[in-house]
Amino acid sequence: MTRAFHQEHSRCWPGKYPSDVKTREHHPSVVRGVSQTREQLTSRLVIKATRSIPIPVRMANGAPGRRSCTADFKIKVVGRWLREHGATALNPATVGIGISLDEIHRANRRRCEAHEQIEYPLLDLRLRRSDCERIIEDAGLPVPPKSACFFCPFRTVEAWRRQRRDEPELFSVAVRLEETINKTRAALGRDSAYLTRYGRPLAEAIPACGAQEEAGDTGDGECDSGWCMT
Repeated sequence: MTRAFHQEHSRCWPGKYPSDVKTREHHPSVVRGVSQTREQLTSRLVIKATRSIPIPVRMANGAPGRRSCTADFKIKVVGRWLREHGATALNPATVGIGISLDEIHRANRRRCEAHEQIEYPLLDLRLRRSDCERIIEDAGLPVPPKSACFFCPFRTVEAWRRQRRDEPELFSVAVRLEETINKTRAALGRDSAYLTRYGRPLAEAIPACGAQEEAGDTGDGECDSGWCMT
């Protein structure tokens, strides 16, 4: 039986996107077609004339829109890899989902494919996120931050602030990505959509250091599928 642990936010290839900024934080990709060409999530986001946005951008009322990024760039990618490596209904792969005890409400929110057997090892061990951090520290390893795509609308406001402060080039890429999405939406006669719930452009919603900030961190900080690992 194959054991596969899916790590949310695979690293994308360093390159220039959408203009001349080299990104250091990466994003998911999928392999398509007989030529095995690699499609990246950011590429799908900037397709002209598309009416579908695969990430949960915030609508005018602050609510997240529908998304397909988790299914297309995580679940299906892992499922394809499992089948290619021998997982079948008769010999299913064991897939460990990294949901901790303090997120138990997120468990069992997706149906199990025939070639998969879903397990929640952190729940079985009754480990909370703080327990995981302690185990990592005791092993002498650096504690990683929450994993997420650098442009994910589920990022917390504090995460956006850290990105603007510590990774300004990456923040600029997210700003331009949002602008590109809205240029396409405007051409289609649609309302603007945003990467935060504030209903205004990212550069305005997340002020630079020293500027007056909104009180409180009102971002969600997580997706609800269980495929964003601890």
